[in-house]
Amino acid sequence: MSAIPPGAGPRPLATSRRTGRAALKGAACVGLVAALAGCGGGQDPDAGTNGVGKLPAAKIEAKARAAAEHAETVHLSGNVVSQGRTFKLDMSLAKDGAKGELTTKAAAFQLLRVGDALYLKADAAFWAGEKGGSAGGNGGAAAQKLGGKYVKVPATDPVYKRFSGFTDKDTLLAGLLGLHGKLATGDRSDVDGTRTVRVTAGAGAGGTLDVSLEGTPYPLRLQRAGGAGVVRLAEWGRSVDLRAPAKDQVVDYGSRISSSG
Repeated sequence: MSAIPPGAGPRPLATSRRTGRAALKGAACVGLVAALAGCGGGQDPDAGTNGVGKLPAAKIEAKARAAAEHAETVHLSGNVVSQGRTFKLDMSLAKDGAKGELTTKAAAFQLLRVGDALYLKADAAFWAGEKGGSAGGNGGAAAQKLGGKYVKVPATDPVYKRFSGFTDKDTLLAGLLGLHGKLATGDRSDVDGTRTVRVTAGAGAGGTLDVSLEGTPYPLRLQRAGGAGVVRLAEWGRSVDLRAPAKDQVVDYGSRISSSG
């Protein structure tokens, strides 16, 4: 019978227990890493995001502007106060046109632009106001013919100049997305279930902008300064079906609609 070499026998019981406890402790620590970002650590609020939440506020705003500029389309809805008038917008905007509805205190009408052709659909009362007439005068008679139809607005008419900006994606967003004042990163929030980081201007007095933390850092909600309205921006990049109205629904009013301007 040969001798057992030194150290070849079973390990002492105390040593085995210490090794087992160390292994269990190590396994527990590894298991917690995924949930706690390391033993004893806290959750990372930017885990799984596009990372813009870690950037300075000015860079977040710049990335949101760039994303908006490069997107082909967007759906914009909400209220905008301009020059003392409140406009309610519900517009789908594309690079080559737009469609949707614009509502003021006095009237509601549909806007459609396909290329350079602008169509406006409103009731007779709206057109009576534009013509400066009354229901019983010539202006009123003309307005009755225009009411409920898509009117192809001449590019030289003040009506075109006044409303075409609401159908121009780049012009409209450039005017809306500007934040005024010193920028700061605000709280994490969400817009319709999408996580966002909020950029504030002038301690909130200059407006706030919610930027998506998921995927492309699109602007998703804007609260304008001084109670000048809140707008939501959604459906970035979704196709917008733009086509001219059927001929029997269109009135081409010639070279001029409005009697003023």
